[in-house]
Amino acid sequence: MRILLDTHTLIWFFAGDSKISSVARILIEDEDNNKLVSIASIWEMAIKESKRNLNLSLPFQDYIGQKLSLEDFNLLNINLDHLNAIVTMPFHHKDPFDRLLIAQSMVEGIPILSKDSAFDAYSIDRIW
Repeated sequence: MRILLDTHTLIWFFAGDSKISSVARILIEDEDNNKLVSIASIWEMAIKESKRNLNLSLPFQDYIGQKLSLEDFNLLNINLDHLNAIVTMPFHHKDPFDRLLIAQSMVEGIPILSKDSAFDAYSIDRIW
């Protein structure tokens, strides 16, 4: 199963935070699943780190590289089809990073692991 992680899901999983749902944790830990992390999430984490809203144990590039490799996550690049989907999306959700993740979920036809119930206003499969 292919799954896309929302940024907060990725951060909580990396931190071993109990805020992540048991369903999401099981799906992420299942070695048979293809776990995708959007470049948009990495970008959002970089911004959080630069604003000191995210404290990582290593320099940003080392932290991301090690975590993605260790947990067997794959990066999902942003392509024109994803951006084109944003053009026609209603503004149920205004956060640009979340809108891109929603568009990627729609275009790729994959569920997204997210606590954000605002995602439910879109025709995607949100799992939490």
